Amino acid sequence: MKLYTKISLNSDSTIKNCRFCIMFSFLLILTSCLNPFAPKLVEGRHSIITDQKYINGVFDNFRYAYIFRDTTVYGKLLANDFTFTYRNYERNVDVSWGRDEDMLTTSGLFSAAQSVDLTWNEIVVAIGDSSTMDISRGFSLTITFDPTYTEQIQGRASLRLVRKSPGDIWQISLWRDESNF
Repeated sequence: MKLYTKISLNSDSTIKNCRFCIMFSFLLILTSCLNPFAPKLVEGRHSIITDQKYINGVFDNFRYAYIFRDTTVYGKLLANDFTFTYRNYERNVDVSWGRDEDMLTTSGLFSAAQSVDLTWNEIVVAIGDSSTMDISRGFSLTITFDPTYTEQIQGRASLRLVRKSPGDIWQISLWRDESNF
């Protein structure tokens, strides 16, 4: 009983089959790196995430995080000592929480919403230096929970942006929401 078959390496069909297999494997490797459904990058821009070494970069990334409901980008905006404060008009008190609770709250919002749109409006106040900036800015926020339920909020955010040195990124250490929502 013979358990193996002798293969002739000199035959033309064997060489053609080997070449075909090698070329096909090479083609598979090359095309597996491409996603034909992925959006193309705009020429000259490598990312829509901007540099937080600039104040505009903080606002651009904030908008990106909300529109794409991206908690990773949002988390990079917040300093470790971050505090969020808003006015509870029903109880007539200010309510505050820290970074961890804000991340949970924002993650819950992003999960519950079908879409979120944030537009930053005019800067009303910008006071500070190279390590601390207090900025008050208007915004328009639209949150769609389902096709029949959409919230539209017009408001003002007062933010304190901080960084340790001029080469570091800006992060939000304080956010006071001055909306009437």
